[in-house]
Amino acid sequence: MPAPDPMRGDPPHPAPPRLRSPLDPTSGDPLHPAPPRLRSPLDPTSGDPLHPAPPRLRSPLVLLDGASMWFRSFFGVPSSITAPDGRPVNAVRGFIDSMAVVITQQRPNRLAVCLDLDWRPQFRVDLIPSYKAHRVAEPEPNGQPDVEEVPDELTPQVDMIMELLDAFGIAMAGAPGFEADDVLGTLATRERRDPVIVVSGDRDLLQVVADDPVPVRVLYLGRGLAKATLFGPAEVAERYGLPAHRAGAAYAELALLRGDPSDGLPGVPGVGEKTAATLLARHGSLDQIMAAADDRKTTMAKGLRTKLLAASAYIKAADRVVRVATDAPVTLSTPTDRFPLVAADPERTAELATRFGVESSIARLQKALDTLPG
Repeated sequence: MPAPDPMRGDPPHPAPPRLRSPLDPTSGDPLHPAPPRLRSPLDPTSGDPLHPAPPRLRSPLVLLDGASMWFRSFFGVPSSITAPDGRPVNAVRGFIDSMAVVITQQRPNRLAVCLDLDWRPQFRVDLIPSYKAHRVAEPEPNGQPDVEEVPDELTPQVDMIMELLDAFGIAMAGAPGFEADDVLGTLATRERRDPVIVVSGDRDLLQVVADDPVPVRVLYLGRGLAKATLFGPAEVAERYGLPAHRAGAAYAELALLRGDPSDGLPGVPGVGEKTAATLLARHGSLDQIMAAADDRKTTMAKGLRTKLLAASAYIKAADRVVRVATDAPVTLSTPTDRFPLVAADPERTAELATRFGVESSIARLQKALDTLPG
């Protein structure tokens, strides 16, 4: 029977603790076999002696979508994996093992685990009240983030993951009032030095791909880490039939028109992904689509014009909901996002690993770090 993949599912996630310090801009486990190394545009190779590979680019900044990864681990790794005291640690083990695989593949010198400090930001709810409403377990008064419906056995494991990351000295990034998507989008957009690789199972993040000022790629985990796909602008344009010169922005507009029931976003009635992609390929942008719909001389089909114009208020409101923020006030839990080659607090790391029963996972993480240049 094949081993379970630690990266499946795309459920809701609990809010982590508040972060502290200011942003610094500057597998041998049978349950988690290492996937084949991905061929990345950030690591070009060539076997042609007449056309040798260009010099290796800088080590990337890797941004992990924390909640996406620990939820996929929770649902992808057997719940029979427990700590010595009997508590489930399947999400903990899967998360650490998956992080070790990503480090081995991508060889970063900088890394941050990005968190939801507000999984359902008020500015999005004000614009689209249905946004994630079906996932609210307990409304909170006085402007506090609502409590999200989360499996009972996952919440304590998130705390365990946080403790291990803190003991190891791995940066956690967040922004009050913003989702992890916004943190990822902000850090990726701000970067001016190193290539960026965003690791997530959330398709919404395909909108952050870019070639300039630095390459930004999304390692999409939709089918699990072993079958992860690396997307840049060219891959997004090809996969969804979008304009290549603005593939990231066009993907956000496609998502707006298509909608996303898992987030409570209805989209434009009668406009699915294929129609949205055709409109964007023909007109270039959402603004130009709406201008064509409003033009009586347009060649756009009357029925489609009617649908778009009827949804114009929704389209205007959803624009800010669907697009990830690129100006979130991000903070880090550590003074820098420089990736530690050894645990910052080895005694505490060892004690936590023993208490949680994940010594082998921490050993695999350290083995991955040992392969990185100093």
